[in-house]
Order: sequence, then C-alpha cells, then structure tokens
Amino acid sequence: MSIEEASNIGIQTRVGDEVRQDGNTRDMVRGIVDLVVEVTKSITLLPGDVILTGTPAGVSAVDDGDVVSISIDGLGTLSNPIISA
Repeated sequence: MSIEEASNIGIQTRVGDEVRQDGNTRDMVRGIVDLVVEVTKSITLLPGDVILTGTPAGVSAVDDGDVVSISIDGLGTLSNPIISA
C-alpha cells in the first residue's frame, strides 16, 4: 500500500459484535502525507515505526471478558481479549 492509498482507509473498532468506532483516514484533521512530511523534518522513520494520530469518536469502557477487534481495510483484523489484572 502506498502512502497516497493510506489517505482513504476505513478503520472500525468492535467490542464483541457492537461497533464502537467507525472512521476513515480521509476524515483526519491532517492528511497522512502531511503528517509523514512533518514528522520526518525532525526524525528519521525506520521500518516498524508508528505515528499515533488519535482515535475516531466512540471511545468507551470495556469490561473483563470483552473482546476488542480493530479492522483496517486492506490490512485485516486484530482481536484481543480484555483480562483483568
């Protein structure tokens, strides 16, 4: 995937079967290309580096036993169970 293609990617968060967040990178205040340009003015990005940009509306509490799944169009889904410490 090119950096330009990253400017229109759907991202969805589910807790169990309930959609809690549903967003797209095109709705970000600053675009992906602009973010990468700005960050690389002061640091060198290396493979595996991550730029954290925030989260769409819908942040809410999770409970012990919930399963949180995050799906990114074209990439896949990562699911993690919530286990109390």
